[in-house]
Amino acid sequence: MERGSGFSYMKYGTAVSLLVILLSYWFRPPLNVGLDERLDAVLSSLLRAERKAAVNNARPRVAIGFGGCVDLIVDGVTLLNKMGLPPTQEPLHHDYIESHEQLAQSFAYFFAPGAAAERFVRNDTLFHELVEASRELPGNRWSVGGNAPVMASRMATEGCDVLLGGSFSPDFTDVLSQHITVAGNVVEEPDIHLILEYPSGASWGQYTSRRANRYIVHSDDHNPYLASMEDFELKLQTFQPDLLVVGGLQMMDSFPFQQGEREALLSHLSHLLSSSSPQTGVHFEMASFVDEDLMEDLLALVVPQADSLGMNEQELPNLLSLLRGSNVTVLSDPNPRVATVLDQMRDLYRILNQRHRQASEGGAAGRPLSRLHVHTLAFQAMIVTRGSQWKNTMSAVAKASLTANRHVCGSSDIDPSKARLIMDESFSVSREEGSPRIPLKETRPVSCWDEDDYQICVAPVLVCTEVYQTAGGGDNISAAGLVLQI
Repeated sequence: MERGSGFSYMKYGTAVSLLVILLSYWFRPPLNVGLDERLDAVLSSLLRAERKAAVNNARPRVAIGFGGCVDLIVDGVTLLNKMGLPPTQEPLHHDYIESHEQLAQSFAYFFAPGAAAERFVRNDTLFHELVEASRELPGNRWSVGGNAPVMASRMATEGCDVLLGGSFSPDFTDVLSQHITVAGNVVEEPDIHLILEYPSGASWGQYTSRRANRYIVHSDDHNPYLASMEDFELKLQTFQPDLLVVGGLQMMDSFPFQQGEREALLSHLSHLLSSSSPQTGVHFEMASFVDEDLMEDLLALVVPQADSLGMNEQELPNLLSLLRGSNVTVLSDPNPRVATVLDQMRDLYRILNQRHRQASEGGAAGRPLSRLHVHTLAFQAMIVTRGSQWKNTMSAVAKASLTANRHVCGSSDIDPSKARLIMDESFSVSREEGSPRIPLKETRPVSCWDEDDYQICVAPVLVCTEVYQTAGGGDNISAAGLVLQI
C-alpha cells in the first residue's frame, strides 16, 4: 500500500471511530439505570442457577472439625487508635505478635492491600489489653467463631445434619442449631479471637485499605491441640457422614508446641481421615499459614487424604509456591485476574494429582484431588473432576457467589443497590497467549467448560458495598458450595 493511501485510510478510519463514540455517548442510557438493570439481571440469573439444584431431602450428614471460639468483632482502626498505636512507618510481616510495635507493623502490612490475615499473640498481657480495650468500644459485637462452627452453622441452615468436633462452653452450644451435634469436651470459658474489621477505603494515617477485610489476632491455647479429636473420631463411627470437613488447623501456626506434639496430632488426624469410607467425601479448608514446617506437615499428612480443597486468593499462591519448592507467599495480589487464578488452580490440581499417582505407585494410601474451590472478592472458581462424586457444580458456584454477598452484607436477601460487579466484562481462560476470552453474560453469568479430565466453572460475585462482616466469609462460602455437591 502506498503511503498516501495508508494515511487516507487511517484518517477516515479515525473519523468513523470518533463518530461511533459520539453516537454511543449520545444514545447511551443513563449510567445508573444501566448498572441497576445489569445487576438485577445478574442477580436473577444467579438465583435461577442456584435453584436448579437442591439439597438432598434426606438431609445430608456432614461431620466437621475442629475447634471453636468466641469472636469479638471491632473496627480495627478504632481499636488501634484506642490502644495509642500510631501508624507505623515500616509495614512488616511477622509470623506471630509479641509487642505493640509488631502488631502495628503487621496490621499495616495487610491493611493497605486489604488482605486477610490471622496471627497468634504470644504476649498474654498484650492480648488481654486488646480484649479489654475492645470490650469498651462502641459497636463491638460477639459472635460464634472458629472455622468448624461457622461452616457447621451454614450447613445446618442449608439443610444438613452436622456432627461438630470442638470443645465448647454450655453458653456456646446453646446458640447452635438443633441440627448440630457436638463431639468434644465442655470448657468453662471459650477462647476469644479478636476480629479487626475494616471497610474499603478506610484510613489509618498514611495507609488506605484497597478493599474490606479483617485482621485476626488470638492467644488461643486450646484449639491448637485438637482436643475434641478423639471424641469426634469415636462418634464418626455411628454418625457415618456423607462428607467429612477439616478446618481450623491454622490454630497450630506458630504455636509453641513441645517437640513432636504437632506432628503426633497431625499423624492422628491423618489416620482418622484415611480410615473414613471411600464413599465419604473429604474436604480440607485452607487458611492463613506462614509456618513452613506446619505447611510441609499438612502437605504430607492432611492434603493427600482430602479429595476437595477450599481456599482464597492468598492461600492458593501460598500453597502453590511451597509445592514448587519455594518459600511461602505471605502476601499476594488481593484482587487477582480470573486468568491468573485459573492457571494457578490448574497447576495445583496437576501437581497434587501427580504426587498422588507417585505415592500410589509407592504403595502409599491417599485420595486424588477431584474438587478445588477458590473464592475471591470478585468471583468464585471451581475445578471438578468429571465423573467424580461431586455434582451440581454450576449451581454450587452460583450458590457460593450469592452466599458471599449474603454473609458480608448480613442479610439473606440480596439488595442490588448495595452491590457492585468488579469482575471484568470478559475474562481470558488462561494467561497463555491466544487463550479464548469468555464474556460475562447477564442472563448466564456462570460460565462452565471442559478441559482435560475436569470441568471449570466461574461465577461473578455481587460484591457487598455496605459491609456488615467479612470474618467467616470464606467458611460460609465454602460450606454453601459444598452442600449442593454432596
